[in-house]
Amino acid sequence: MQLSDDLQWRGLIKDHTFEDITWLDTPRSFYLGADCSSDSLTIGNLAIFLVARRLAEAGWKPVLLVGGATSLIGDPGGKEEERQLKSHKEIERNVAGIKAQVQRLFDGRDVTVVNNYDWFKELGYLEFLRDVGKHYSMTELVQRDFIATRMNEGGSGISYAEFSYNLIQGYDYWHLFKEFGVELQIGGSDQWGNMLSGAPLIRKKEAKEAHAFSMPLVINKTTGRKFGKSEDGAVWLDPAKTTPTQFYQFWINADDAGVEDYLKIFTFLSREEIESIIEVHQTTPAARVAQTRLAEAVTELVHGPEETKIAQQVTEVLIGKTAIDKVSDEVIAATRHEIANVIAAGDASIIDTLVAAGLAESNNEARRLLNGNAIAINGQKVNRETFEAGDFVAGRLLLRKGKKFKDSALVEIDRI
Repeated sequence: MQLSDDLQWRGLIKDHTFEDITWLDTPRSFYLGADCSSDSLTIGNLAIFLVARRLAEAGWKPVLLVGGATSLIGDPGGKEEERQLKSHKEIERNVAGIKAQVQRLFDGRDVTVVNNYDWFKELGYLEFLRDVGKHYSMTELVQRDFIATRMNEGGSGISYAEFSYNLIQGYDYWHLFKEFGVELQIGGSDQWGNMLSGAPLIRKKEAKEAHAFSMPLVINKTTGRKFGKSEDGAVWLDPAKTTPTQFYQFWINADDAGVEDYLKIFTFLSREEIESIIEVHQTTPAARVAQTRLAEAVTELVHGPEETKIAQQVTEVLIGKTAIDKVSDEVIAATRHEIANVIAAGDASIIDTLVAAGLAESNNEARRLLNGNAIAINGQKVNRETFEAGDFVAGRLLLRKGKKFKDSALVEIDRI
């Protein structure tokens, strides 16, 4: 399958400056920019980085730009209000974090990573205005969607700094065109206004053609909202912010309506395999075959096979599919990071333990939960108020309130 056909089948092409998408089938050099307002990418960023990897696997030469300069200004694209400026030190730390994640996503492939601060730090303001600013029409700039929205009645307004972001990104593309022969810029559709700044500048300055294309925003079809948020907020690629188990469980809980799209966008599974998975999913959606395969593929892509295996085993423990004495110490250690961990005597009060674990706010609430048949030990409902020796398996038990993973606690016997 040609690259353009695959991208189109996966729903990864929205806006583009070239007339025919088959233009993509001749490999050249391209670039993708990464905002460094945080030290980690989120799954909201992941989709376009996987498009970049698809281009690389089709023979394109990738240039990944980390925005050490642009992140000091703040990208106004898709934002309703002005960003808070960050310090040089914070941006430097974020750049290092993003670089490491980008290289992991490309799995050892040859990728050129550049930082636009390296060329902007020596660029004079007058030089920038003469070489770049002179080539932009204010009339055109103020009509771009995200600028017009901010400037119109009811908008929050926009500073000169964020307004100038368009010009800075245009300069980036021109610089990469000259230094690396870049002929394509890619990004999310919320970046399309910014992305329209580079190709015209190259045409005016170099009398040569360069292009851009965007992918659509990924939408949760069940909620109608932008995909990529959990109950606790953003889902990060950094395991210190979102653990591999939490990451895995996010995908396991993907909505039925969107899971086919997510398989196409976020995995490198073939068309044949995805169609086979969806056929099974449509027959028995309760089995969550599609979500399970999605979670495996994306977690392995981001965190590697070993962390994926641990995440799977922790999940199986938490849902009661695997007994707590059947997993390794490594899985137990990972489980402690996911739920409350309490040390208790073998004949301790279940009521006191529920309160200590944060599963109940008071003894009265804990007693009501027990009497209401809402508490389980190792998957078995209990309504007594004291642990028994047989509850502990290999010195541990899983105490749960209700059905949610986070409403569980690992109770370990006090061996002192």
